[in-house]
Amino acid sequence: MCSWRHLALLFLLPCLFGRPSSSAAASDSLSAGDSLTGNRTLVSAGEKFELGFFSPAGNSTYYVGIWYKRIPGQTVVWVMNRDSPIADPSSAELTVAQDGSLLLLVVTGNRSKKTTVWSSNSTRPCDEGTAVAVLLDTGNLVLRGRCRRGGNSSAIIWQSFDHPTDTLVPGGWVGLNKSTGAYQALRSWRSATDPSTGLYMDRVDPHGSAQYVFLWNGTTVYHDIGAWNGRYFVPIPEMGTSPAKYTFVFVNSSDEVSYSFRVVDPSTVSRLVMSPHGQLTMYDWSDASGQWLLHWATPTSQCDVYSVCGPFGLCDVSSSQYCRCLPGFHPAAQGDWVNQLWSAGCARKTTLQCGGNASSTDGFLPLQNVQLPGPGSYSLVAAAGSSGDCASACLRNCSCTAYAYADSCLVWDGDLRNVQQLSVGDAGASTLFLRVAAADLVAANQRDGRFRIIGVSSAIALAILCLLLFVLARVRRRDETVHHDGSLIVFSYGYLAQCTKNYSQKVGMGSFGSVYRGTLPDHTVVAVKRLEGSAQGEKQFRTEVRTLGTIQHVNLVRLRGFCATRHERLLVYDYMPNGSLASVLSGHSFRLLDWRARFGIMAGVARGLAYLHEQCQERIVHCDVKPENILLDAGFCPKVADFGMAKLIGRDFSQALTTARGTVGYLAPEWILGLPITAKADVYSYGMMLLELISGRRNRDAAAPGGGGCYFPLWAATKVREGQFLALLDERLAGDADVEELGRACNVACWCIQQSEALRPTMWQVVQVLEGSLRVGTAPVPRFLEHLLVEDSCTSYNLELRV
Repeated sequence: MCSWRHLALLFLLPCLFGRPSSSAAASDSLSAGDSLTGNRTLVSAGEKFELGFFSPAGNSTYYVGIWYKRIPGQTVVWVMNRDSPIADPSSAELTVAQDGSLLLLVVTGNRSKKTTVWSSNSTRPCDEGTAVAVLLDTGNLVLRGRCRRGGNSSAIIWQSFDHPTDTLVPGGWVGLNKSTGAYQALRSWRSATDPSTGLYMDRVDPHGSAQYVFLWNGTTVYHDIGAWNGRYFVPIPEMGTSPAKYTFVFVNSSDEVSYSFRVVDPSTVSRLVMSPHGQLTMYDWSDASGQWLLHWATPTSQCDVYSVCGPFGLCDVSSSQYCRCLPGFHPAAQGDWVNQLWSAGCARKTTLQCGGNASSTDGFLPLQNVQLPGPGSYSLVAAAGSSGDCASACLRNCSCTAYAYADSCLVWDGDLRNVQQLSVGDAGASTLFLRVAAADLVAANQRDGRFRIIGVSSAIALAILCLLLFVLARVRRRDETVHHDGSLIVFSYGYLAQCTKNYSQKVGMGSFGSVYRGTLPDHTVVAVKRLEGSAQGEKQFRTEVRTLGTIQHVNLVRLRGFCATRHERLLVYDYMPNGSLASVLSGHSFRLLDWRARFGIMAGVARGLAYLHEQCQERIVHCDVKPENILLDAGFCPKVADFGMAKLIGRDFSQALTTARGTVGYLAPEWILGLPITAKADVYSYGMMLLELISGRRNRDAAAPGGGGCYFPLWAATKVREGQFLALLDERLAGDADVEELGRACNVACWCIQQSEALRPTMWQVVQVLEGSLRVGTAPVPRFLEHLLVEDSCTSYNLELRV
């Protein structure tokens, strides 16, 4: 593709040209007239790569491929005949023809007839019998020969780097030759055990933008990896976090658009893979763990991949399986779903009844809190002025499969793809009405009472309207001391005083005020926070509270209502019977929390913070993440509390504070340095809290016996760096923990507490690491903690900070 690449190879090839062909397995070359068959392989000169016949696990067919020689598990980086498998390698041979072509042949009949399964289609004329195929230490299979009759020069006839499959290794490239129009693209395997061409590919934008885009089925662009900033693609900052390990190269010239990477240390083993599920992933091999570690993936969320769950599939990032069928559907190919191959999607359980009129017996099931399939997949019905009109329009169209109505009517025809389950309260969530047969309506209603059968008659609409009017009338007749403001209840000060027995049942003291236990007249127990130091006016306070009232997530404490008077500001929350995580950490009840409960708390808090950072309509930085602000319900489900408090009392955390005091153990270095506070400050605090949950000790404690009395997080980070995860585990668990989960939690905790916020993951990435969908390498010991060690002589960290 590029002359400089070919030139580099020309310097290497003469050294290998005179290498004799051999039947020995250690040979790296195949000469004209020689063949490779059965279990014979080629091995590169430095024994880094191996080429031969292989059969993926669970697959009865064979392919010619290249894999890492020294890495267990046969990680394949290139497949020759991916769409033309063979049944028996003993009846097949890879050979270099006299005319310079590389051929894969299958012997049939009485072995006198040979059929070509694959060919390099080499067109460059060379001296007969001079061609030789060589497997290089880069993983590149090169076919070369003398192409100047009578001369001693050597030329590249063909090379595998010009024809990548799903993997890019250092020195390889993907791109576009602008002169010839030839593309080098990564095309996914169909599944983890099927190397045939899959549905996803990574290539230069066919529309000429010079950007790299991902395509589904060769037609639909679903992702682009953005602009190049000189070191990495901007939407993938993880590419720039390890400049000492590898360098990425992007070329956009008059001759080509290409992308490649190289490793700084030759011992580093890395690869880029277009996964069968449509994510471009980068892996590093870890000798310490004996496995491939995921460095980054894009798109970050599996559910952002086009049609990842196939037609009529629902993608849910909170589920370990990601994909499930929409109600009224079942997997189209059950065996594929067992192997996590979801591209075939789902099929209807019952055929729709459609006569092209609104009298159809079909109905609609509401799918709540979902992200609607994107633009281009639906059509607008301008004549529909209501949800009922929209439903009728869908029923009259036999190809209509779903509709949604907000300010306008949207209908979907044919296969429904890219429906994604979102969290309750997500700003992007909508309700999609899925068309199903009458039998599936009844079945869904019997199976789950949450589904309501949506009718289209005006009588039902009128009944709903009457019910709403009745509820509103009841609200107006209620005592004037309690009324509604949107989704929140507005309490009078006297009403709350009565509920809390004149604020006598104090259950806690937080950074922003005291918390009291209260009981409403219907016997509902609530927590009443009495804010102190509020600098806001009543109108602004009400505005901010209304915003917080719209934020709902299973891992956030629910705000029920508020009270705002001239002198008082109070917030009313759901009461958490198990108190705060801090009280559990320091109390006897902590021994009751087994590893499963602790890991559930870790993941729950991460999801709650990720929601605040990335999914709220107005992004929220907590600024005070610590065990005291993590509450536990009756089932020990964690709820993040006190989010948004800074706004409610009128503080601006976008600038360095000058009067606030904080608990040093959880404050990120940027607080100390007087730098602006971002969401990464919450990540640091979360990492410190994670170490506490793992170990059962507070972060200001000294290290374990033998740790020299050092500051505990520093000792912990050192142990994680050494791979001694069990050394951190609470001794009261007696080693009873999922070792893989423990390793993920320890690693991500140490990444969270890095001094540089650029090295810390986002909270969403933390969630992915804990769930196992994103792998990270071992974090360096934070230099910030080493600095504290020198200053404080490893004694303590009980400093009082003024920031």
